[in-house]
Amino acid sequence: MRTAITVLRKDLLLELRTFETVPAMVLFAIVTFVIFHFGTGRATIAGQLAAGVLTVTLLFAAMLGINRLFVAEREQGGFDAFLLAPVDRTALLAAKAAALFVFLAVLELIAVPAFGLLLLGPSLGPALPGLIAILALADVGLAVIGTLVSAIAVHTRARDLIGPIVGLPLLIPALIATARAAAPLLTAHTSGSPPAKWLGILALYDLVFALLAYAVFDFLLED
Repeated sequence: MRTAITVLRKDLLLELRTFETVPAMVLFAIVTFVIFHFGTGRATIAGQLAAGVLTVTLLFAAMLGINRLFVAEREQGGFDAFLLAPVDRTALLAAKAAALFVFLAVLELIAVPAFGLLLLGPSLGPALPGLIAILALADVGLAVIGTLVSAIAVHTRARDLIGPIVGLPLLIPALIATARAAAPLLTAHTSGSPPAKWLGILALYDLVFALLAYAVFDFLLED
């Protein structure tokens, strides 16, 4: 745990000093909302369409962070140093997944209100508690899958292509569950509580892929 916290602290300090990842994710999301605003020809959207636009935008913005998750370790010899250190290798998985989760949380802290202002017809207020729960579960899945995919892609020359090609098919179940769970919350007369079935599917998805990532991550660190 101490190793994971040390690596997480390093990643967060590096992002605070460079601002290379999170601002790009936020800018991508806001520009995409603007494109949807003019491209759909509608002043506002709601329901399943709004949930789909929000979910897809956040997913593609997350891919920017996923692609850069292990770049510093690869370019500066961090992988070699970590392999030589007498620590549990899965600590790197936990640290990187936690860092990506923080990046996604910051992204959504800015992007979701922007979505409410630019596109969403119904008020975001009643839906906010349920939407936070949905996005938190979705972020766990994104963080785990993103870390796993980034560890694979960083060892290849075409890492910017391998990440989306491998990651997006794996994230389709999470994408569907997130959009279906959020749709009732983004309607005009929402009850404020997301469907329990889709929350359960998201939680199960997170659990399965967390165990899978834990099982195979050691092998991904080898050249």
